[in-house]
Amino acid sequence: MKIALDPYMLRKVPLLELPGLVADLGYRYLELSPRDDFLPFFLHPRVDDGTVAAFKRELAAAGVEVASVLPLYRWSGPDEDDRQAAVRYWKRAIQITVDLGVDVMNSEFNGRPEAAAASEAQFWRSMEELLPIFEREGVRLVLEPHPDDFVEEGIAGVDLVRGINSDRVSFLYCAPHTFHQGGDLAGIMRHAGPLLTQVHIADSFDHRGSSGLRYIVNPPGSAARIHQHLDIGQGEVDWDLFFRTLAEIGFDGIATVCVFAWEERAQESARFNLARVTEYVDKYSR
Repeated sequence: MKIALDPYMLRKVPLLELPGLVADLGYRYLELSPRDDFLPFFLHPRVDDGTVAAFKRELAAAGVEVASVLPLYRWSGPDEDDRQAAVRYWKRAIQITVDLGVDVMNSEFNGRPEAAAASEAQFWRSMEELLPIFEREGVRLVLEPHPDDFVEEGIAGVDLVRGINSDRVSFLYCAPHTFHQGGDLAGIMRHAGPLLTQVHIADSFDHRGSSGLRYIVNPPGSAARIHQHLDIGQGEVDWDLFFRTLAEIGFDGIATVCVFAWEERAQESARFNLARVTEYVDKYSR
């Protein structure tokens, strides 16, 4: 298992200094999530070939590898102009990933839940253009259902990935989205089986608790999706069940710590969660 850090809370650290800091925090791997000077949210990549080469050198010097590259684009949105732009952005992001020597990218289904059928049609249109590129370049695409995507529930997300019918596409289970995916983390993982190649690790509260009144959002009936990305142990994800199930299904993929709630103590959080993940992995690998 590759235990990686999503360095989003460290995004103010200059890009070329990031590998050294990640190594100092005890990680050998990072998941390169959106940042304004590399792959911004929903916009064309900002990095040039020279910076990619320099970043690759700094990674090697620090003894850190990029386990996966995470772009976020509106490739399933109902707006066709947005979709076409997103496909262009994806193509450049794939090239950057290949130039870094990385063979895994992960992302979200995107789209709109209130226009699920139209969004899925757009998703397939984008996949028809992009899947041959992933397959040609030898890059694995790992997809997750996200709160407010056109598919949010875990089992449905696994089935959609299975329907793509490509050995270059697999499933990501995101622990802090457990309660938006239906709450049955073990059932979803077992349903995915070998399709599960990546997990995101952070804690969250069950928004469905107290008869749906754990979080009160005004105005009543708001469609907002609420969740957290907390340190392990600060929420209600069942971590023993999580890691026990990973061991049960023989998971040996990428496990990314993706806590976003504590920028004021980002380094302390990164170290704490690495220690906790390591403890759980050791506990259930016996």
